[in-house]
Amino acid sequence: MLISKRWRLRSINPKFHGFLPKTGFLPETSSKGLGIVSCSSGYFGGSSNIQRLLQICARDRLIREGKCCHGLALQSGLLVDVLTCNILINFYSKCGIVDMARQVFDRMPQRSMVTWNTMIAAHSQQGEGTEALNVFLQMRREGTLPSEFTLSSVICACAASSAIAESQQLHALALKVAMDSNVYVCTAVVDVYAKCGMIRDAQFVFNAMTNRSSVTWSSMVAGYVQNSLFEEAISFFGFSVKKGVQLTKFTLSAVLCACASLAAITEGTQLHAIVVRAGFGSNLFVASSLIDFYSKCGCISDAYLVFGHIEEKNIILWNAMITGFSKHARPCEAMILFEKMQQLGLQPNEVTYISVLSACSHMGLVKNGRGYFDLLLKGNAVRPNALHYSCMVDVLGRAGKINEAWELISSMPFRAIPSMWGSLLNSCRVHGNIELGRVAAQHLFELEPDNAANLVLLSNIYAANKQWGGVSTARKLLKDSSAKKEIGKSWINAKGKVHIFIVGENHHPRIAEVYAKLEDLRNEIDRLEYKLEVKYDLHDVEADQKEKLLRYHSERLALGFGLIELPSGIPIRIYKNLRVCGDCHSFLKIVSKITGREIIARDTNRFHHFNGGNCSCGDFW
Repeated sequence: MLISKRWRLRSINPKFHGFLPKTGFLPETSSKGLGIVSCSSGYFGGSSNIQRLLQICARDRLIREGKCCHGLALQSGLLVDVLTCNILINFYSKCGIVDMARQVFDRMPQRSMVTWNTMIAAHSQQGEGTEALNVFLQMRREGTLPSEFTLSSVICACAASSAIAESQQLHALALKVAMDSNVYVCTAVVDVYAKCGMIRDAQFVFNAMTNRSSVTWSSMVAGYVQNSLFEEAISFFGFSVKKGVQLTKFTLSAVLCACASLAAITEGTQLHAIVVRAGFGSNLFVASSLIDFYSKCGCISDAYLVFGHIEEKNIILWNAMITGFSKHARPCEAMILFEKMQQLGLQPNEVTYISVLSACSHMGLVKNGRGYFDLLLKGNAVRPNALHYSCMVDVLGRAGKINEAWELISSMPFRAIPSMWGSLLNSCRVHGNIELGRVAAQHLFELEPDNAANLVLLSNIYAANKQWGGVSTARKLLKDSSAKKEIGKSWINAKGKVHIFIVGENHHPRIAEVYAKLEDLRNEIDRLEYKLEVKYDLHDVEADQKEKLLRYHSERLALGFGLIELPSGIPIRIYKNLRVCGDCHSFLKIVSKITGREIIARDTNRFHHFNGGNCSCGDFW
C-alpha cells in the first residue's frame, strides 16, 4: 500500500475525531457529504493513536478505515512493533480477512504469545482447521510453549475439521504440560470429542473436570444432540438445571433441537416456559429453535405465535417459519411470507428458495414452482445450486411431468446429486414410468451403493406394475449387497414416554389391547364398505394376505395405542421414519371421521393433518 507524504483518510467515522490533532487539519466535504480529513505524515503523534484507531476499526468492522490505518502504520515504520502488528492481525481477523492477517503475521520479525494465539484463533474461527494446526506446529518448532488459550484455540480448530488423531495428540499434550485441569482446554476437548462422534470420551473428560463453565455444560448438551442421543440431551439438561448452571442461548437451542427430534411436546413446552422466564424469549437464536420445535411437533399454529411475537426478525427466523408452513402443506402461507419478507426489505437466501419450492412440490403447484425457479435463475442475489434444481425436479416429478424433470436434470450446469435421482425415481414409482425409473436407479446405485432405499424403490416400481421378475432381481441385488433396508417404525409420545411400534409388533405391554382396538375399528369401517387398497402392498401374494400385511403397519399400531391411551380432547400425534403408505393414509382419514379425533402424522417428507375424514395434503403427497 503506497502512502504519499500528504495522505487523506476519506469517509472517516465521526468517532475517530477524538483521536485526531486539533490543528493542522483541512476539513473538506465529499460529494456524498462525508467528512474528509487531511494531515501531514506523522501527525497522529506516534503509535498509540494508530493502535487505538485500529481497535475501533476492529470493534466496528470498519474495513476501509482500518486499511487506511494499516497504510499509515506502514509509512510510519510501525510494522516492526509487535503490539501494532497484533492489533492489525486482530482487526483483519474480526473483519474476516484472514489472508491479510496472515500476511502481517508472516512478515513480523518477532512474535509474542499473543501473536500466535490471535493467528491460530483467526484460522479456527474461519473454519480453517488445517491452517490453524500449521501455525501451531510452526510455533512449536520455534520453541514457544503454548498457553491455555493456544491449546483451546487449536483444539477448537480440530473440532471444525473433525481431526480425531490430532485432537487426541493435543489432549495428550495438555496432560503433559499440566493443563488438563484448565476449564478452557477441557471444554475444548469435550467439544472436539463430541463433534468427532466420540461422545463417551467427551463424557469421561466432562466427569473428570473439577471446574466447569456454562460453555462446558452447553458443549455437552450439544454433543448429545449432534450424536443423536436426544433423550440423553434432555436428561442432561435437566441435571444441569438442578445444579443451577447458568442458562445460555446455545444450551436452550440445543435441547430444543433434541425435543424437536423426539417430538417431545411436553418437555419442549415446559422448556418454552423456562425460555420466557429466563429472558430469552426475544432472542432470535432461541426463537428460531422454538419455531422449528413446534413445527416438527405438528403445532404449526404455536410456531406462528412465536414468530409473530418477535418484532425484529432476521432471515433465519423467516426461513424457519416458511419451512414450517411448507412441511405442513400450507403453501399459501409460505408464499405470503416469501412476498412479505421482501416487502420489508429482506432478500431471500438459498434456504428461502428451497423452502418455498418444497411448498410448491408438496401440493403440485407447478406454475408457482416455475415462477420461483425463474425468479431464482434471473436474480443476482442468490446463486442457484444443486438443491434448488433438486426441488424443481421434485415439483415437476410429483405432478407427473417426469419427462420435463428428466430434461431439467440433463440441462443442468453441474452433475446431478443423489436427491435429484431419488426424487425422479420416486416420481417414476408413483406414475409408473419404468424406463426412466431404471435410469434414475442406475445413477443412484453408482452414487449411493450402500443405500438400500434405492433398491427398494426400484423393486416397488416393478411390483406396482406386476413385473415380479424385476422385483425378484431387485430384491436379490439387495440381499447380495452390503446395503441394509431401514425397518419402518412409528412412535407416539404419551404421558411423557415415547412408545415405538414396528409392523407385527408383539413386545409392547399393551399390544393385545392395540390389536383389539384396530379390530374394532376394522369392523366399524367394514360397515362403511371401506376396502383396503391392496395395491399399496407390493408383495407377490394373494389379496387376502396383502390385507393382513397392510392391516398392521406401524402407523396403525401407533394410532391404536393413541386411541386407547390419550384423552379424547387432544390430537393423536404419530411420527414415522419412512413415508406413510397410500392405504394407511386412507385409513387414517376414515378413522379421523368415525372417531372424531384429530390425527397428525409426520413422515420423512411432511405432516399430514387428518380431521373429519380429510387430510391437509389434499391427497397429494
